[in-house]
Amino acid sequence: MDNQDKIKLEALFDRFLHDGLERISFGNPTDREQVQKVRCRPVFLRGEVLFQVEEFRGKQVFHQNLSKAEGKAYLTGLLDHSFRQCELTADGEWAQVLVGKKKTITIKQKKTGKRNAVKIRAEEESMQESEQKTGSSEEKRQRLMHNRAKHYVLEEGTPVPFLVDLGVMTKEGKVIRAKYDKFRQINRFLEFIEDILPQLSKDRENVIIDFGCGKSYLTFAMYYYLKEQKAYPIRVIGLDLKEDVIKHCSELGRKYGFEHLTFCYGDIASYEGEKKADMVVTLHACDTATDYALAKAVNWGAKVILSVPCCQHEWNGQMKNKVMEPVLQYGLLKERMAALLTDGVRAEVLEQMGYRTQILEFIDMEHTPKNILIRAVYQGQNPKQNKRNAEKLKELLQFWTVNPTLVKLLLPKLSEASEPLNF
Repeated sequence: MDNQDKIKLEALFDRFLHDGLERISFGNPTDREQVQKVRCRPVFLRGEVLFQVEEFRGKQVFHQNLSKAEGKAYLTGLLDHSFRQCELTADGEWAQVLVGKKKTITIKQKKTGKRNAVKIRAEEESMQESEQKTGSSEEKRQRLMHNRAKHYVLEEGTPVPFLVDLGVMTKEGKVIRAKYDKFRQINRFLEFIEDILPQLSKDRENVIIDFGCGKSYLTFAMYYYLKEQKAYPIRVIGLDLKEDVIKHCSELGRKYGFEHLTFCYGDIASYEGEKKADMVVTLHACDTATDYALAKAVNWGAKVILSVPCCQHEWNGQMKNKVMEPVLQYGLLKERMAALLTDGVRAEVLEQMGYRTQILEFIDMEHTPKNILIRAVYQGQNPKQNKRNAEKLKELLQFWTVNPTLVKLLLPKLSEASEPLNF
């Protein structure tokens, strides 16, 4: 595709990427073994309009939220490399892009009279944020919710027993205002679970281990969604170091009749209760506890890993680099860099273990800085690619003079995966 065509496409996407966009969809892929379909829609987050992209790869769906500038570049690239057709629908406007065999493009456009439902959604979200700051009336919020209700995996208005007991909902199913962020967090987590459903079997028991389960809001939600709503045969084990919390969660599990949900007291590093797991979840496990959980997941052959790391001190204590000294002298910057580098290396190590790994935003940054989720789905190893990536990883670790726990724990497997390279 020549530069003139790219400029035309960027101008087209620039005109459609606004809060009146209804949908952009891509079809007729050039390689069906890669991305089969892509959809894009606007979302209203933290007071601004972003554009959520859904990539359909095999039986999996992957999401990312992009700014307008990022969206223009990403969508234009899809027509340059991956798709031959694109349809765009917005408030009052429609367009279609066709890519010919010689990468020439044809753009068809027309006006429509469609109503802008996206602005209603943005207005609803804005009103919810305004309520928290100014105490706007419940009546106004309900009118907006009536115009366009927010659809969650666990719907507001339908009482869920464990959410009532945990103080998130009233007995009538209304979400308690002070717990609305927790309600959104639970549903966001279940959206990640929804994406990986094809990885779980309907024909046999799936073993799911939740390391560092804490008060188990998400553990109960995961069990309820998979077992009660989706009827998957599962067995879920929650592990934590707080005995009183484990006791309380066990009592609640028995109360709800969740027969295949158990809670255990124990340390992640020394846990030997299972020999195999289909999915491993680790949410806010501190420092290297996350590394031990990830290593166990890999050694168990887990198909899916969902990890939200917490504090990361290991890199911060080890990293040294003369070139970066002018920046590393600032403790806050060093701490943040260490956290990002830690998670980046974790993701890369999982890639070399055969996982397709993504780093995603779990919940809004305004609620907690610990908002990164590592999602890894096993797809099989690529020895040639592993060897190249292992060389780069080794250079990176040498550059920062660090020896991360996850690399040490998986060293035999890393060496084997990248043969003949040794760490």
